[in-house]
Amino acid sequence: MSDLSCGIVGLPNVGKSTLFNALLKKIQASASNYPFCTITPNVGIVDVPDPRLKALSDLSNSKKILPATLTFVDIAGLVKGASKGEGLGNQFLATIRETDAIIHVVRCFENDEVIHVEGKVDPLSDIDVINIELILADMQMVENSLQKIERQAKGKRELIPTLEALKRVLAHLSENRPVRSLDLTKEERELLRTYHFITEKKVIYAANISEEDILTLDSPHYRAIVNYASDEGSQVIPFCAKLEEELVQLSDDEAAEYLDSLGLKESGLNRLIKVGYKTLALITFLTSGEQETRAWTITQQTTAQEAAGKIHSDIQRGFIRAEVVSFDDMISLKGRTKAKEAGKARAEGRDYIVKDGDVILFFHN
Repeated sequence: MSDLSCGIVGLPNVGKSTLFNALLKKIQASASNYPFCTITPNVGIVDVPDPRLKALSDLSNSKKILPATLTFVDIAGLVKGASKGEGLGNQFLATIRETDAIIHVVRCFENDEVIHVEGKVDPLSDIDVINIELILADMQMVENSLQKIERQAKGKRELIPTLEALKRVLAHLSENRPVRSLDLTKEERELLRTYHFITEKKVIYAANISEEDILTLDSPHYRAIVNYASDEGSQVIPFCAKLEEELVQLSDDEAAEYLDSLGLKESGLNRLIKVGYKTLALITFLTSGEQETRAWTITQQTTAQEAAGKIHSDIQRGFIRAEVVSFDDMISLKGRTKAKEAGKARAEGRDYIVKDGDVILFFHN
């Protein structure tokens, strides 16, 4: 299981549960046309699409393929006043705080049959409602922490830098701006590491658009979100919940054919999973043999010895060296033996920084 998770947030009735069901390819959350049908957060572990695994598995004649995974948490629809406990506020805010990145589902389609909690479809206003609640929740946490630290700093001078950093965060939040847009120094980041600000998390906007608009991506609602997101350095993934729901009922081949007939390269879900993985700064190294071909999830800048520990702590402890072949060399030279003959298999030590797509054989005591 991957250790990192993306929390799916949004106002009620924007297509969150439909998206989550499609992600899990089975109906786990009850997608109903009324607010608060999601009360306890649903958790789903989803395979990360990676065509490299099939190619490697064919080379090794592997018995099975084990893809990397990503955890998604479906968090109930937030409403205005959530930071004061409105709706089911506090419980949800606590759940969001525990996730590593936020997928913010925003409604960009008009449909009189699906009620909108604010009475009209206005994506930027919807984003604002959620952002303000998350900012208020962070402000509340900072204010409580400040009171405590101000008292302690009287006797402990070493707490003053933390106090100053928290005051900077509070001033920034007071201007209705998320912590992720505040330019913190390396020292300040270190001092504030234990605070887990919700608005510091990276955000991916999932724009739920109509079946017509998904083909052209030319709706004013969608364009407004793209402009908004680029200003804050976030990504937007367009998807159509209705279409994704239809796609998950089909086999992989049928789904590919259907997407092709619409002129779409891949489903919104696949893009969302891949972008979620990238947003969390995750990469994949690969192992391949007769038993299995497997993708292992690590964060960027992981050393070879740390990567070995992903497979087993004994391999990390007894690490001797890693034999590394890039995925492209592995495929073009048709396997590790030919890659070695061509001088494309490198012996790397414990401090080697693993790259995405490295196919690794670990040697250990």
